[in-house]
Amino acid sequence: MDEETPLLNRRKTSPESQISNSKLYLAVFSAVLGNFSFGYSMVYSSPVLPKLKSPDADPRLRMDTEQAAWFGSIYTLGAAAGGLGAMLLNDMIGRKLSIMMSAVPSTIGYMLLGGAVDLWMLHVGRFLTGVAGGMTAASIPVYISEISHKAVRGALGSCPQITAVFGALSLYALGLVVPWRWLAVAGGLPAVLMVVLMVFMPRSPRRLLSLGREEQAERALRWLRGSHYDTHIELSIIQHSINTQGRVTWSQLATPIYYRPIIISVVMRFLQQMTGITPILVYLEPIFAQSKVSLEPRYDAALVGVVRLFSVAVAAVLMDKVGRKALLYTSSLLMFLSTLTLTMISHTTACPPGPAPPNVTESLVYSSHNDGGNTTAGLIPVISTMVFIFGYAMGWGPITWLLMSEVLPLVARGVASGLCVTVSWLTAFMLTHAFTHLVDSYGLYVPYLCFMVVCVLCLLFNALCIPETRGRSLEEIENYFRTGRTFTITRSNSTAQSS
Repeated sequence: MDEETPLLNRRKTSPESQISNSKLYLAVFSAVLGNFSFGYSMVYSSPVLPKLKSPDADPRLRMDTEQAAWFGSIYTLGAAAGGLGAMLLNDMIGRKLSIMMSAVPSTIGYMLLGGAVDLWMLHVGRFLTGVAGGMTAASIPVYISEISHKAVRGALGSCPQITAVFGALSLYALGLVVPWRWLAVAGGLPAVLMVVLMVFMPRSPRRLLSLGREEQAERALRWLRGSHYDTHIELSIIQHSINTQGRVTWSQLATPIYYRPIIISVVMRFLQQMTGITPILVYLEPIFAQSKVSLEPRYDAALVGVVRLFSVAVAAVLMDKVGRKALLYTSSLLMFLSTLTLTMISHTTACPPGPAPPNVTESLVYSSHNDGGNTTAGLIPVISTMVFIFGYAMGWGPITWLLMSEVLPLVARGVASGLCVTVSWLTAFMLTHAFTHLVDSYGLYVPYLCFMVVCVLCLLFNALCIPETRGRSLEEIENYFRTGRTFTITRSNSTAQSS
């Protein structure tokens, strides 16, 4: 075959038909246990804060408004710190070891939460579980994208979001029957299991090739693809991609192959958080309490968790069938319609009587909302929130993680993914902390209005800036940014040219 023939047009029916995915699925399962712990820990404050705010709480642990706001938001500050740490660890010790290292702050954090006898232990424990969440968010999507082949990378790329959602749902469900200290004990188990399983999993073949360890890379790839798979073609494509990049310099960052995918990834993570998903999940029960829903807020929160899990599963099925951009369009539209509805409802919701404005963490008191209001009207906030969560979890939730791991150039993937996670969680921290004060001053109307505007920006950004990566290898995606308009790889003088 002529050397100028595009690799995309080669029909590698024999090697691809010999792929066995069983061990690949095992490696992905082992890694995403870290995301389960991440989803579990992120929403830990939702069922726990009502107990810590109640008059029956331990006086040493009882929280006022500002302390509750910090308990809800400090997790995201820890996640930002974890993202910064992952920037260094991903390239220093590799993706696999970075994932395993996240179990250290996670375990210590849950020990502090479960055994807390003072407020500082609760806040430090929450911060450390956030650090672990930031590390996993920066490392696991990259690891999965680098060990997967393009036929299943879309579905497997959504697994971090699926397991994070399942972790959150588990927390909501356990919170209905388990004391809050035992919630912390249960939260530490997935991280321990993750470390045990990851010991037996291979390192990323792309990472090993970039270090010049060809034999180890071949063994890792054969383990992932099966003993009957011919690894030569895939390894040569990966090696070609590495050879065309070399080491990145600051001057090279000004070229489109580097700055375009990094900017796309950073802006996507920024917009993902600005939709309001983190404060909505963190303060889900008090939001429902203020919205005067017809069911108890804790049951509504569990129902939203079920919807969120279902929508992520739908996204995993459709990811490689309808494409990333179509799901992002649908996601943005659903979030826009739901936030528009929530904005209109919250604007017409009367404020509680009294000299002080309503407060999402104190004056709501996470308490009784039985006021004899209209049952149908009480269901509208729940349904709208479910639509918002459904829209987010089938598009901007999983696809943002997946695209980050797909479009970032290999030579800068470790550092750039850490940068994306850091920007994401710094945004989440500022938004989550400000959310309580916005609701305190203006009610839910202003935050929902801001989230609605962001959803419009998400639509525009998807239309103008995000490429469709369905069915493309990581090397073809890199070639898209190198050439500007084509995914096709050609080999000529060790460079990629457009066809």
